[in-house]
Amino acid sequence: MFKKILVGLLILGLYAGGWYLELLEPPSSKPQPQVVYIPPGTSVAEVAQILKERGLIRNRWVFLLEALRQGVLYRLKAGEYQLSPHQSLREILTLLAEGRVITHIVTIPEGANLWEVARLLSKSGLVDKKTFLDLAFKEEWIRHLGVPGPSLEGFLFPDTYYLIKGMSAEEIIQKMVSRFWEVWRKYEARAQELGLSVYEVVILASIVEKEAVLSREKPLIAAVYWNRLKRGMPLQADPTVRYALRRFRGRLYYKHLRVRDPYNTYRYPGLPPTPIANPGEESIKAVLYPAPVPYLYFVSKGDGSHHFSKTYQEHLRAVRRYRSR
Repeated sequence: MFKKILVGLLILGLYAGGWYLELLEPPSSKPQPQVVYIPPGTSVAEVAQILKERGLIRNRWVFLLEALRQGVLYRLKAGEYQLSPHQSLREILTLLAEGRVITHIVTIPEGANLWEVARLLSKSGLVDKKTFLDLAFKEEWIRHLGVPGPSLEGFLFPDTYYLIKGMSAEEIIQKMVSRFWEVWRKYEARAQELGLSVYEVVILASIVEKEAVLSREKPLIAAVYWNRLKRGMPLQADPTVRYALRRFRGRLYYKHLRVRDPYNTYRYPGLPPTPIANPGEESIKAVLYPAPVPYLYFVSKGDGSHHFSKTYQEHLRAVRRYRSR
């Protein structure tokens, strides 16, 4: 009788073992990769349920038992993963335990403003646009980051960033502002030499960034604005008017230049209240090292370059020449 029971248990054990090994096998032999997001705070049981529903594992209980056996039951990391049903359970557990998440390469272009940065990150699925913008205007947070203005405009440094889904808006913003301060350290002494604050430099650099198409012209455009400021002339910068019109993109007419707004540098002298975009390093450098030229005016030639003039009469001739084409 005892032998029969022993044989029965052995057969049952073999059967159970075969069943267990079968459930360890990948659900499919086809690659068919898919992106799976494990939100922060997800329990191990919930992870198993997500993977089961996505057809990436055969059995939730076997997933949990195997995670326990491998010693990773409480080491699975949240994030966005690329997984496939042809991967073994061991491979999937290794990816989750080591946190091999998908990295999003996001490039913030030079001259993008706050709203454009928020939209770009939101489109990438990395942040909630409203949350990002609320933080960008949150006084306590701005001061914590060392930014002197009423918003983070101008200090979200244009660069290529490697971000992962699940990062908070605070973490992403801190990454961008830290990059700004890293670059600024190279120019801080020069700004002090000229008696300029970081905010003054960034404001003018943001205007140069929006005006210039060609890198080589940035020191020339910066020189025009400095020459105007020194003479007490209004900057008359079209990009500041567009900013006053809430990021207006159409063609500017004389009615737009009369708008009563502190960002309208046709009506109000000096620098606008804040930066109008996030300038890159070239524009910051151009403001601190402007070209030694006497120009006071410039007009677009229509090919990305500009004609620079010393006198208003010369400027009017250039305007007639290039705008009559």
